[in-house]
Amino acid sequence: MQDDRYTTEDLLHLMAQLRNPDGGCPWDLKQDFSTIVPSTIEEAYEVAEAIESKDFEHLHEELGDLLFQVIFYAQLGREAGHFDFSRIVDTLVHKLVRRHPHVFPSGELYGDNSGESIDETRVNQNWEAIKAEERGAKGESGTLDGVALGLPGLTRAAKLQKRASRVGFDWPDIDGVLDKIEEEIGELREAVAAGDREHAGEELGDLLFSCANAARHLKVDPEAALRGCNRKFERRFNAVEASLHSRGRTPAEASLAELDALWERAKSGE
Repeated sequence: MQDDRYTTEDLLHLMAQLRNPDGGCPWDLKQDFSTIVPSTIEEAYEVAEAIESKDFEHLHEELGDLLFQVIFYAQLGREAGHFDFSRIVDTLVHKLVRRHPHVFPSGELYGDNSGESIDETRVNQNWEAIKAEERGAKGESGTLDGVALGLPGLTRAAKLQKRASRVGFDWPDIDGVLDKIEEEIGELREAVAAGDREHAGEELGDLLFSCANAARHLKVDPEAALRGCNRKFERRFNAVEASLHSRGRTPAEASLAELDALWERAKSGE
């Protein structure tokens, strides 16, 4: 510890102590790669939430929780002989240098990197070409190969659509996407009317996929859009509930018409 602040080395030491069979933490000792994945996903979303709510006072704490997940995986990897934290960092730096030839034309982090500047379009083209080469080196030759299965559904849908778009499989503009959404709504209505729950679920999936496509065309993150909608719903419903509580009542005791009226009041008050 230097200057009264702990360092990355201190964090690595702490993690090793937590996993020490002789006196370590029983909970940490029970964990493996798969059991901490849910925590990793949760911590990533808490970082996103802090950023979206502009809670910069606590963002550093949330980032620390996310970093701890990486440290945990590094410890598990070291114990199993797969990799350690230094290899994670080394692999990352090499990859980022390779993917930014416009910044590191020498191919070295500390080499002669006084290359010419290029515009953002060229940067993006180079980035995608380099990533394609990396996927090829992994044996991922298909257009859609390498889009992680563990991504949230809307995010994965948008990424699959983006990949397909690169080879020309895409609507030329958002009008076609909106028409498709209307078509999917019609098909969902038909499935519901037929009482076919399984088919209705499939049509609902098609509708959500088309909505993700609309978000992509609008250059909007579909997950962020949905999180924003969730927050808006919470805010308005909380206002409805607070209004009823001020009268000594609960939402369950109110009629739908009354709830709708209070909802519209909360909506107009924003």
